[in-house]
Amino acid sequence: MLSTDQAQSVSARIAQRVKRLPKGQPFSIRRFTGLGTKNAVSKAIARLVNRGELERVYRGIYMRPKPGRYVARARPNPWKLLSLITRQKRLSLQIHGANAVRRFGLSTQMPLIPIYYTNGASRSVFIGKAEVRLIHAAPMVMQHAGTEAGMAISALFYLGKEGATPECTAAIKKALRPDDLIKLMTSKIPKWMRIALDC
Repeated sequence: MLSTDQAQSVSARIAQRVKRLPKGQPFSIRRFTGLGTKNAVSKAIARLVNRGELERVYRGIYMRPKPGRYVARARPNPWKLLSLITRQKRLSLQIHGANAVRRFGLSTQMPLIPIYYTNGASRSVFIGKAEVRLIHAAPMVMQHAGTEAGMAISALFYLGKEGATPECTAAIKKALRPDDLIKLMTSKIPKWMRIALDC
């Protein structure tokens, strides 16, 4: 059991560290492991939330509130938030194929609900009232998760054998840095994808 002085010093140290964190960037409560007992850290975080200095964005994940341009408070970047959530569960996160082809300039379509691939179970995550979907993907799709090479793999699987035209593969290869292109070409990919990339 912590004394009142010890509890106050845990709160003070956490409050000081929180002030140095960038606004709008989600972080895990685990960041403060070692500053006090789990209970003391949780209480200190709860006090900061009550004072409006922190916002709870997901279970065990918080951020310093950041005023939005058009809304009272900006929402956290979904990729950064989901990366934190999946990392806590020791899972990987990969950009969805529909978003990947859009990033490469091959499509302008935007899914109504943000979707990402994971090597964990498929499920929906709610950030406030907004839904984000995590879809289980095969290990081949999850290669180089979170990198440009991974985004290229995701895009190519989404395009499929018929959609991976010479124009599309050329655009993907052109957008990659040399080291990412090497990563892509040395990945474990199906024969049709290898042929499409070698064109």
